[in-house]
Amino acid sequence: MSTTNISPLTEIKGFIGACLVDSDTGLVMVSKTTGRLDMELAGAVNAEVVKAKLSAIKTLGLKEEIEDILITLGGQFHLIRPLAKNPTIFIYVALDRKTANLGMARIQVKKVESDIIF
Repeated sequence: MSTTNISPLTEIKGFIGACLVDSDTGLVMVSKTTGRLDMELAGAVNAEVVKAKLSAIKTLGLKEEIEDILITLGGQFHLIRPLAKNPTIFIYVALDRKTANLGMARIQVKKVESDIIF
C-alpha cells in the first residue's frame, strides 16, 4: 500500500509549489503547483542539494540525519524534508516569503510527512 498525498501542502499560506522527490534519481513522484515554478526541474535540482548535504555529513563523520533543509531567498522560502521512514525520498515546498509563516509551514510539512506511506 502506498499513500503519497501532498495536497494538504497547498493549504500552507504563501504556497507556490510542492513535490515528493526521489533523491537518488531526481524524479518527481507527485507535485502540486500554482504554476509559478517548474516542479519537475525544482525537484531534480534540489535532489542535488540533498545529495550534497548527505555527502557533507558523511565526510564530516557526523552521526546525524537531515531533519530539514531551509533555503531562504529574497522572496521565497524553500523547505526540503527527507522522509524519516525513507530518507531517499523528500518533500520539497516553495513558499512566498512575504506571506508564509515558516514555523507553521514546518509543522504542516511534518504532518504531511507522517501521513505518507510507502
